[in-house]
Amino acid sequence: MCELLGMSANVPTDICFSFSGFLHRGGGTGPHRDGWGIAFYEEGGYREFRDPHPSVESPIARLIRDYPIKSEIVISHIRQANVGSVRLANTHPFVREMWGQPWCYAHNGQLTGWQALPLRIYQPVGDTDSEHAFCWLMGELRRVFPDPPDEREGFWRHLHRLCEQLRELGVFNLLLADGEYLYTFCSTKLAHITRRAPFGPANLSDAEMKVNFAEHTTPDDVVSVMATEPLTDNEDWVRMTPGELLVWREGEIYARFKT
Repeated sequence: MCELLGMSANVPTDICFSFSGFLHRGGGTGPHRDGWGIAFYEEGGYREFRDPHPSVESPIARLIRDYPIKSEIVISHIRQANVGSVRLANTHPFVREMWGQPWCYAHNGQLTGWQALPLRIYQPVGDTDSEHAFCWLMGELRRVFPDPPDEREGFWRHLHRLCEQLRELGVFNLLLADGEYLYTFCSTKLAHITRRAPFGPANLSDAEMKVNFAEHTTPDDVVSVMATEPLTDNEDWVRMTPGELLVWREGEIYARFKT
């Protein structure tokens, strides 16, 4: 099954350390050899890199590991294909426009009966259950909220209900972002950690690498990282509960919804 990596921070922050461990799971310490991708929101813009080859062997992945792109929100994904062929069109993350903003999405899991989900505004480019579910999800959100809502909580509650509907079709762990908020939904497995002052050392589980965050941060920095499985072996990660949706903003949990 695929794996997810996300980040929400209150200052532009690079994800080089976490990504260094994560990319090893794409064909090195893990079986996820069927492509990888990463998306960054920065300075009001959006950029992404996708590659249908194993991340552990990818020159593009090594570039991301070594190039400190500063971002407030990051979504990354490594793929173990179960529905759809191994090709660029089926490689996460996927992106669609809503309200003039790029919405980025990555999914971990497998769904049944997904072909019956009616598509309204958005259509998939590839042939995965993940992208079809994304197009359905975005279409349902836009149908109920054709314009940005004045009151966000109602929108978030509706997003939670839609995620629950998809969870009824199988495993649906989600990362979704709009440039301001990052959404994480847990169907079976998703963990997170928030780093703030006083910062300390961290050791990667999948690579011989450690860092002392106190040397690279200020006392005001808040950085939260989410992953399918914890990326470090000396920190206390928090595991989400099935059916839980977290809304992140500037590194903090802004809202929480449970089944």
